[in-house]
Amino acid sequence: MTQGTVERIGRGLPGFEELRNNGVVKNVGEARETPTGAPQEELATGERSTRNRVARSILDHGPSTVAELAGRLGLTQAAVRRHLDALVADDVVEAREQRVYGTRTRGRPAKVFALTDCGRDAFDQSYDKLAADALKWIAEREGGSEAVAAFARARIAAQASAYRKAIEAVSPDQRTAALAKALSVDGYAATARSAPLPQQGEQLCQHHCPVAHVAEQFPQLCEAETEIFAELLGTHVQRLATIAHGDGVCTTFIPKISHTTHNAPASTAGRNPA
Repeated sequence: MTQGTVERIGRGLPGFEELRNNGVVKNVGEARETPTGAPQEELATGERSTRNRVARSILDHGPSTVAELAGRLGLTQAAVRRHLDALVADDVVEAREQRVYGTRTRGRPAKVFALTDCGRDAFDQSYDKLAADALKWIAEREGGSEAVAAFARARIAAQASAYRKAIEAVSPDQRTAALAKALSVDGYAATARSAPLPQQGEQLCQHHCPVAHVAEQFPQLCEAETEIFAELLGTHVQRLATIAHGDGVCTTFIPKISHTTHNAPASTAGRNPA
């Protein structure tokens, strides 16, 4: 799953975190029709959880018709169609003709709904565990923590070309904002704001981290990112908080940039706090 995919899902699917944490499974008893026909999923967060249940049912059972989903979930077909329309609009599911194996009967094939790549990536597929296992293997076979650090630097350097173009296209006082915008394209939901004492500098805030769970075990990922920020912005920076260490937001302090420090060495970057 690419970072761009993560961002796309985060924007498109209400309840994305519920999908990632498989919270949809916990709501099986919700959202049934009342005797009067008023759907209970309209109450509180039931609407979102029911939509997640629809997507989860497709994940568990494969491409499904409206009738099949209604039967499995205890909903009316009208309610299922309403949720499917929303999921299609969010690029989570797509409609397709049902594949027929063997002799095809007369008539048009039934329409089924299947998860898109984006929808499938919204569910936990152990990508974090795969990445962590790969880094453990690198550490054990290729040189310990230094090998992991080298990988982390190479990874962020590959992403940095787009960030560099964004920064070079603006004036020095707009670089932090430009970096935040470029990071947001890669799924970091980043913003730039003045530091508590504006004359001292700015803060780069990343409200989402696509690799947070892996970075809990391998802080080299955060350290390499901090280093590249220093290189791109041409000044030393200091990492104040990280999602990987339990903070709500990854926050990096960017001192007021001097025109003479554009090529500040990356070694001046603040290390990720323990």
